[in-house]
Amino acid sequence: MTVRIDSATRNQLQEWEKELETQYQRICQHELNLDLTRGKPSAEQLHLSDRLDGILNGDYRSPDGIDTRNYGGLDGLPCSRALGADILQVPTEEVMAGGNSSLTLMYHAVLTGYLFGFAGTKPWREMAAPKFLCPVPGYDRHFTICEQLGIGMVNVPMTATGPDMDTVEKLVREDQEIIGMWCVPKFSNPTGVTYNQDTVTRLAQLGQVANPGFRIFWDNAYAIHDLDQHVNLPSIRSATIENDTTDSVIQFASTSKVTHAGAGIAFVSASSANLDSLKKQMQAMTIGPDKVNQLRHSRLFPEFTLLKEHMQQHAEILKPKFECVLKHLENAFGDSDLGSWEKPHGGYFISFDTRPGCATEVVRLAAEAGVKLTPAGATFPYGKDPENRNIRIAPSFPPLEELDTAMSVLVLCIKLASVREQLQKA
Repeated sequence: MTVRIDSATRNQLQEWEKELETQYQRICQHELNLDLTRGKPSAEQLHLSDRLDGILNGDYRSPDGIDTRNYGGLDGLPCSRALGADILQVPTEEVMAGGNSSLTLMYHAVLTGYLFGFAGTKPWREMAAPKFLCPVPGYDRHFTICEQLGIGMVNVPMTATGPDMDTVEKLVREDQEIIGMWCVPKFSNPTGVTYNQDTVTRLAQLGQVANPGFRIFWDNAYAIHDLDQHVNLPSIRSATIENDTTDSVIQFASTSKVTHAGAGIAFVSASSANLDSLKKQMQAMTIGPDKVNQLRHSRLFPEFTLLKEHMQQHAEILKPKFECVLKHLENAFGDSDLGSWEKPHGGYFISFDTRPGCATEVVRLAAEAGVKLTPAGATFPYGKDPENRNIRIAPSFPPLEELDTAMSVLVLCIKLASVREQLQKA
């Protein structure tokens, strides 16, 4: 049933609601238990890296002779730093390799700026009201870091080419207490947008007008997660070199959705001044990362070409799942006024916008029908979507058959919530 409700009469809306309610109650009787909440790799994807188990075969020495079982090596193994450099397309000397989570490195970097400042700049905590710019919809974990530390957050709309740069530049010029910005530049979470050259260039230029302590946190989580075609992300490093703002950007990546999600390697890349600031604080909290695990990854991917082949296997698993979601949305809403969505070429999410005011009810209805979704509002700071529209769909974890069922339920819930919302106004 194609539902276009802006032009529908009240009688038509009531008829549609009755039909949709009957279908909904029928589905609820099945007592489903399906999960589309977080972008976790499926077991099939994790199996691709099972050769990590036993790959060292008792040989714990790195190519340059380091005994990885022992203490030390705050920067990480040279071979692991080289892997991170390949992923981020930066020089190895500008990379540190850490534990499994880039989120941990991001938290540490924000905490460093907040407590101590970067490269001799003023600590953010000494400001009256330090703030981060947050492209929305965006990644809830980024927002949680700011919220925990009491750093204010300012919404910036996302466009098809990245954050609305007119808004970003205006805010940075007008408010010197804007000291950071979150960016997921390739296959953004959740929209799937990749920043274009103009956006990257203008972001690199912010360091010329912003507070000296301002830092862009460049979370390149999906740098190598192309699905159906290679999508090029312009180099933020090159752009900062051209604009003499190399200290203004700190880049992050990891293998969390490349190998074993809970046992990967995280990377941070930055100018020497920023790395020195990070290492100064790290020296007080750790003797060094898990170099044994770093060596395992270097043995699994001794060449970047092998890593790219590995990611192609991931794409072959993920692509049918993305196609499943997009097919359901297109079949249900391609000729309706009930929502809009992105068609990403990589990453882990599909972003769907309901009609204004409907997202919370869609999530509630889906949960009662046995399909768990990320809470409405999670993709905005403080969990507050001003228009109550955005829903993040994570297709990666469930088997394809379960995903197909879950999408059928979600589509029905979107229709039912939309018709009910319109009836309240009719």
